[in-house]
Amino acid sequence: MQETVRPYDLVIVGASFAGLVAARTAAMRGLSVAVLDAKPEAGHRVATTGILVKEAADEIDIPHALTRRVHGVRLYAPNHRSIDLFAPGYFFLTTDTANVLRWLASEAMRAGAKILYRARFEGASRDGGVFRFHGLNIAARYILGADGARSAVARAFGLGRNTRFLTGIEVEYEGLSRADPRFLHCFLDSKLAPGYLGWVAPGPSVTQAGLAVGPGRRPDLKRFLAATEPIFGYAEARAVERRSGRIPAGGLVSPWSADGVMLVGDAAGQVSPATGGGIKLAFELGRRSAQLIADHLQDMGAPPPVALASELPAFTAKKLMRAALDMAPPNPLIDLALTLPPMRWLAQHVYFHRRGGKGLSFAEFEARMREGADETSSYPKLSPGA
Repeated sequence: MQETVRPYDLVIVGASFAGLVAARTAAMRGLSVAVLDAKPEAGHRVATTGILVKEAADEIDIPHALTRRVHGVRLYAPNHRSIDLFAPGYFFLTTDTANVLRWLASEAMRAGAKILYRARFEGASRDGGVFRFHGLNIAARYILGADGARSAVARAFGLGRNTRFLTGIEVEYEGLSRADPRFLHCFLDSKLAPGYLGWVAPGPSVTQAGLAVGPGRRPDLKRFLAATEPIFGYAEARAVERRSGRIPAGGLVSPWSADGVMLVGDAAGQVSPATGGGIKLAFELGRRSAQLIADHLQDMGAPPPVALASELPAFTAKKLMRAALDMAPPNPLIDLALTLPPMRWLAQHVYFHRRGGKGLSFAEFEARMREGADETSSYPKLSPGA
């Protein structure tokens, strides 16, 4: 006997940052929601470093135990001279990325969404007002593709697809004690990381060391680690995991929607072409996509792509910056530029978005932070019932 088809209001393809936030939001809005993912669980084989800018942390409150707050960026020239950048009130969060995804999945399920793991999207056909999924006994009124840079949803429905990528590779270390945990360590080097940069990022439990390169290039992690070994001493630590992945770098795909179907996150190219940052947009646009789909299905609101179009970033300046980075200026020029005030201003702007240090050195900033912590710890304790 044929199994009864399970109907959903919304099926999301991909248990990604964007997909899981969308699932939670849609379920909380009263939609019946299913998430399809080919992986055995949400945190399996993570392909991202998972660093959150402050704006992303402001979008979603992630459990403190899964993050590490980092206030500064130490930016290295090819000759390994460095400058320290920071801005009072701003921070980055390095994350236990796999467990952040697991937590987002649990939050989505707690809101009422159903997550179908080991369920690969193999296409869907329109049948009246619903889509019937090939090889799965489910149907949906709306489909949201949050299935990454090589989106199967985009391919199935003839939507735009990413064609330009950064390629990244990294390794996680336990016991990398020589990496100053106060900073994200970022390396500009047109020989080691042409078109992007290398990094060493202290996380909650491990330290990530890696690099990404611009379109048409291949990263050489072994060479990067050898060049930075004198700074960090990888040989003294233990490598526990490696990962690699592709990051969209061409801006928004077009078209990114069809009747009853929409893309979000990496699938839609909603990633900064310059920096490769996409988690903040995944949180923001995953939530907004779900809200607009709920408005459309429940209250005859405007088609979600029409309502969302005005909120999408144009990436105009970021595309220009990507073109400049792709030129991979010679290392001696980078060495010189990093000593000049205009380059320092640009670096501050890129990392901290016009927020300045207000004349403080990083040491003064840390001292004031410690003073504030000491004052808080000296407050009298309130007794129960006070």
